[in-house]
Amino acid sequence: MPTMHLPSAAGCTLHDAGQHWDAIRVPRSVGLSAMAILGARCGAVVDDPLSPALYFFVPLGTAAAWDVQNTRALTVGSTLTIPPPRRTDGPGPHWRMCPGGDRWLSDPDALRAALAHARAGRWA
Repeated sequence: MPTMHLPSAAGCTLHDAGQHWDAIRVPRSVGLSAMAILGARCGAVVDDPLSPALYFFVPLGTAAAWDVQNTRALTVGSTLTIPPPRRTDGPGPHWRMCPGGDRWLSDPDALRAALAHARAGRWA
């Protein structure tokens, strides 16, 4: 019988959304484009290759008014797998954009605009 290799989540921890931040789950392809559009304005982003999705961290309370198509807001009652600091490659969940200093949260309005541009294919 062949051996199956699954992505490792070793060192990852589960954290509750809605405590210190909310998170926005975005399909990976759109999320990568949104990250490019945001550039230096992009906060921390977790890449979960099993989903495949990216998770953007946004200020607490953002999820209550989030209404962007094909995304999902995570708040109280949701958990998110957080990779170890500076894990930037898989297997398993890893940082696409590492947190640090003032680079933790993305501005929700900037993220919303970047997602709209990414879905419309208006990025270079």
